[in-house]
Amino acid sequence: MRLVLPDGLSAAQFDAALKDFAGIVGDDWVLATDLDRDTYLDQFAWDQDAHAPAAAVAPQTAEEVQAVVRAANVHKTPLWVISRGKNFGYGGAAPVMSGTIVLDLSRMKKIEIDEEFGTALLEPGVGFFDLYDHVQANNLPFWLSVPGNSWGSVIGNALDRGVGYTTYGDHASKVHGLEVVLPDGELVRTGMGAMAGSPNWTLHPYGYGPSWDGMFFQSNFGVVTKAGVWLMPEPEAMHGLNLELPNPDDLGWAVDLVAKFRREGLLQQAPSFGNWMRVAAALTRRDEWYDGPGRVPDDVIDQIRAQFGLGWWGLSMRVYGYEDINLAAINRIRAEFEKHDLLSLEAPAWTRGQEMTRDAWVGAPMTMPLQSVNWHGGRGGHIGYSPALPASGDLAMAQFRRTKARYDEFDHDYQGSFAMAERHITNVNAIQFNKDDPAMVERVTAMFRALVADAHAEGYGEYRAHIEYMDLIADTYDFNDHALRRLNEKVKDALDPNGVLSPGKSGVWAAERRSSRT
Repeated sequence: MRLVLPDGLSAAQFDAALKDFAGIVGDDWVLATDLDRDTYLDQFAWDQDAHAPAAAVAPQTAEEVQAVVRAANVHKTPLWVISRGKNFGYGGAAPVMSGTIVLDLSRMKKIEIDEEFGTALLEPGVGFFDLYDHVQANNLPFWLSVPGNSWGSVIGNALDRGVGYTTYGDHASKVHGLEVVLPDGELVRTGMGAMAGSPNWTLHPYGYGPSWDGMFFQSNFGVVTKAGVWLMPEPEAMHGLNLELPNPDDLGWAVDLVAKFRREGLLQQAPSFGNWMRVAAALTRRDEWYDGPGRVPDDVIDQIRAQFGLGWWGLSMRVYGYEDINLAAINRIRAEFEKHDLLSLEAPAWTRGQEMTRDAWVGAPMTMPLQSVNWHGGRGGHIGYSPALPASGDLAMAQFRRTKARYDEFDHDYQGSFAMAERHITNVNAIQFNKDDPAMVERVTAMFRALVADAHAEGYGEYRAHIEYMDLIADTYDFNDHALRRLNEKVKDALDPNGVLSPGKSGVWAAERRSSRT
């Protein structure tokens, strides 16, 4: 990838910044060749050139991060902050604004675990595999919560409000206590960490006075260099249900059942309904079933479902803890589901001491779901469209029908899921495409914008966004003529007047770069 600089940044400023960065982190960790730039592109994007970095710098300590940020202010060089750059489907390591220098924190990999209280103090370069290996190697009695693709950073995923499969699956809610480099280079600790030497930094969620932790989630207000994460104690037992529901309309009654169990606390894990393609796209390619034009026909879908024993929707639930309590809960849940017609029901169980399968239900990192990008062949990619809506069966069915109708309109294979939180649902749609098929790319681009407009009309907003669409999604949060955006801009201008950190992240731009908003 050839060098592209952002508007207003001269080659002299850029070169001077790189020289200063090299003096801080060493020549080997300033990455500015064409190959380096290629490394930080969004490999799933249909137009990689639209978000091309100019270079990358990789510090190893918080002190080096401070020095890099201060140097960037001197030379007015924007930095795009990544933990590991593995946020596939949302932009990977690539910046919103072309020409931004990637601030790569993947070398920061320190792990400190408090075995008594079950907390981990992590740096942003610690990936899920790193933390899992550390726990296993030290025989620690904890389980992780991991996302569907676990290549990424534990902290990076939590800061982007990622989710997992266990009772600790709301990752953002399990982060307590941050260390942050502010846009001027100052180092601050939040919560109880604001007291020097406090033993409560990762234990008490708030501290004293205003709570600033949430300010650094999905934001460009600082660089998180440490965070406290609560770990799930290894349970005595795990019990579950794997259900296959035969019909599209089964989503409605099943959502109402799960929503009831979630509100009551009977089910503390957030299960997800996924349609047949969630499994099929991970295990096979489309051309193994159908190589004709348009979306996969219904008779072929029937063949796929029969081959793998799939319902139209699949649902897996798990309960964790003491065996007798688990059995009481899962049997109550099972009895309610068995009042309805099911294609199949399995009841997996595990008790401490038994051999354990390595999967996300027990907090083991995985990457297999990423295989789904190969569904259409060619250079595969995907993008996530994930609005939130109330936990209602009727509303879930209406959302499904609207979304499926758009997929049909644009002649595209539908892959959707509905993740059940305590009071809301996140409707996660993984839109796969072949980057080598320009007509498909054009359809998917138009479909994505139509889906966003449909959700906005219902008052549903996406919970996170691909870098290409951050401004589009921010624009849908429009109460009082976009008062939230104005608040974000006031904070940005106060903390980061030079607009150094992650321009355009979540639709937030400093004053001098607001003309770059798309």
